[in-house]
Amino acid sequence: MSLLFVVKEGFSSIGRAKLPAAITVTVSFFALVLLGLFSTVSLSFFDVIQELRSRVELEVFLGESMSDSLATRSAEQIRVLKGVREATFVSKADAAKSFNRDFGEDIVRILGSNPLPRSVRVKFQSEYATPDSVEQLVPAIRNVAPGADIRYNQAFIGQIEQNARLFTLLTGGIGVLISVATVVLIGYTIRLAMYSRQEKIRTMRLVGATGWFIGAPYIIEGALQGLIAGILAAGAVCLLFDQLLFSYEPGIYKVLQPSALLIYPSTVLLGLVLGVFGSALSVGKYLRIVSKR
Repeated sequence: MSLLFVVKEGFSSIGRAKLPAAITVTVSFFALVLLGLFSTVSLSFFDVIQELRSRVELEVFLGESMSDSLATRSAEQIRVLKGVREATFVSKADAAKSFNRDFGEDIVRILGSNPLPRSVRVKFQSEYATPDSVEQLVPAIRNVAPGADIRYNQAFIGQIEQNARLFTLLTGGIGVLISVATVVLIGYTIRLAMYSRQEKIRTMRLVGATGWFIGAPYIIEGALQGLIAGILAAGAVCLLFDQLLFSYEPGIYKVLQPSALLIYPSTVLLGLVLGVFGSALSVGKYLRIVSKR
């Protein structure tokens, strides 16, 4: 029961069933290419979601009765609250400069005084820029700055979370379907190979071969099919991104390229894992059927 013999049998099994193995590798290749492309777009989408979350702002307009020193201290206390990434104090003078920059008018010259309130602009850590987290932070901010007028774009935050949940369900569902189809395909190919050699398997069982010794070559065969499909799929995805997309849509390529670098090795590994999983399920089911006869 040499390990070398088991490995050799796994490799030779592909040679003895060239057509089924070729069909399995081909279909698995296309499935993994689709999964690789879909995963790249999905990861890039989540990067965009994280970027949008990092831009969510909450503005705390402080009361006129609050002194400058107390207003500055409030900004410092808000800055250390859990989930807050940045809290910038905006004085009345800073607010007037922003108004001048945005509208091209000097509000002090027009009105003779500066009516703009002092405020604190709050930015959140991306994982805390969700409707529930912001709602929990608002009371804490009110404790720090009593009487403050707190404003933020609640609809914008809700839309980000709604789109993120929808896309997560969609990508997860499609990814599971493609993975299951690949596992089933590899499993059926391995089962056909075992049925074609059932006399040999029966003889091996009669001479005392263990289930592991009988099934291991077929698991190796499935792993090789998945690995070959994964390597070819990773190469195809790389070709699509680094040649076609880079040449014709460099802007989109720049957005997707960081995610694609993670997808290349992941596609190879996924092909191997699906091959092992599919063949192991098939081998286990076949050996259970044989043992009942």
